[in-house]
Amino acid sequence: MDYEMDLEPAGPQVTVREVEPYRVDFRLSSVDLAFANSLRRVILAEVPTVALDLIEIENNTSVIPDEMLAHRLGLIPLNAKNCEQDLDYTRDCDCEDHCVRCSVTLSLHVRCDRGIMSVYARDLMVQGERMNDTIGDPVITDPEGKGPLICKLAKGQEIKLTCLAKKGTAKEHAKWAPTAAVGFEYDPHNNLKHVDYWYEQDPIKEWPISENAAWEQANNPDQPFDYDAEPNIFYMDVESIGNLEPDMIIQQGIFVLQKKLALTVSELTGEGENGHAGGPEDAEMMGAGDPDAYEPPEGMDGNMGGYGNTPWGASAQTPYGATPYGQSSYGY
Repeated sequence: MDYEMDLEPAGPQVTVREVEPYRVDFRLSSVDLAFANSLRRVILAEVPTVALDLIEIENNTSVIPDEMLAHRLGLIPLNAKNCEQDLDYTRDCDCEDHCVRCSVTLSLHVRCDRGIMSVYARDLMVQGERMNDTIGDPVITDPEGKGPLICKLAKGQEIKLTCLAKKGTAKEHAKWAPTAAVGFEYDPHNNLKHVDYWYEQDPIKEWPISENAAWEQANNPDQPFDYDAEPNIFYMDVESIGNLEPDMIIQQGIFVLQKKLALTVSELTGEGENGHAGGPEDAEMMGAGDPDAYEPPEGMDGNMGGYGNTPWGASAQTPYGATPYGQSSYGY
């Protein structure tokens, strides 16, 4: 006797639909919305790259102010291949200021002797040693081999500066972003009714469906609505700015997501590094030492203990006199 069985996929399924040198379009299935959106957010904000972070301007006689010139330099894409393994974060390095293990030094020295001179990213030169042969090089993709335009100089104008490229992530500053855009869509036919389209006359004409709709079937209008249905197919379009290849961006995003999940599991089970809950790297990943990280008041235990029961009691005298709600040594 023969039996027919519908076997569910063993894990996430990926279908690469289109590949370009700086772009990849793929279909991710057999995962839930939380996982797909987590991957999208990690790719956008937490994949490490390299960008100019410290700029020392020795001479700038152009019409562009120093601040604007530094801003333009910071947004120039730099090659970040293998920076995750080869380069350390400056905050984690043992050096006093910077060294070859945590930074790449670049210089720019141009002077216009006649006419109008355009200064491009190709004029940035790497100085000294670095961890590999390509890290820190300006990303140049145009046919002329010039790269992004930095500024223009008139006769007699000069720019001389030194830059330090460092490792970082886009959640610190947008200049470390590895992607120009990340397209994300699911349920192109809106079978799940997650989107309520506003329209004037005809929603079909005013809201045309995307090309991704060709990969799925629209539900029959007479079919009963399934309130328990959940999306499990997602369409992602990752566009790199050139500092990392698209496949490397996705791989690094998965790696960062794995580390976050491992840290969560270790915190929940009480088993951090070295056999205790939370090692040095765990604390760093959780944001310890970050000046922007939230730190609850001393004594906070989830029951507002940090504000209620103070070391001096709820209504006792403080070292400065009465409580802030009564008379203190400074008067009313």
